[in-house]
Amino acid sequence: MHRVILVSAVALMTALPVVAEQPRIKAEDVVDFMVESANLGLSRGICIGTSEECAPPEPDGMDMLINFELDSADLTAEARENLAVFANALQDDRLQNASFVVEGHTDARGIDGYNDQLSKARAASVQQYLVDLGVSAARLDAIGLGETQPRTDNAMDPENRRVELRIAVQ
Repeated sequence: MHRVILVSAVALMTALPVVAEQPRIKAEDVVDFMVESANLGLSRGICIGTSEECAPPEPDGMDMLINFELDSADLTAEARENLAVFANALQDDRLQNASFVVEGHTDARGIDGYNDQLSKARAASVQQYLVDLGVSAARLDAIGLGETQPRTDNAMDPENRRVELRIAVQ
């Protein structure tokens, strides 16, 4: 059974102080967030009740800012910087059992088939960059979702051109 947790809400980023010379998020912030949000098997318990009563609370997300230019699967400088922090965080022993779904998305420009391929290319671009930074390919499953899950109400919003990383705990 997999439990999937989005590594994507602005709550953590806005709570952290921003220092001009440093990345907005540090690797230890990513690790702490994932460990607290995902319950990576560090504790066990039994819940007696309905599915709703026993469901874990929805975790806050962490926005890693992995966005793309129009009609592109090329990583921006900001995306590379944030992915480097993420790759560094994955070296922490507490995340050794964590694997990730790398979800590519597009805005609504273009036809469905094109957007599906572009979203797959975006996910593959992020996956390859993380592998280049030393993350095991076995921990990353890249998929493309096209324009099916916009982040904003405006399907054409550039914010929809993104990759989201979801932690899958087995």
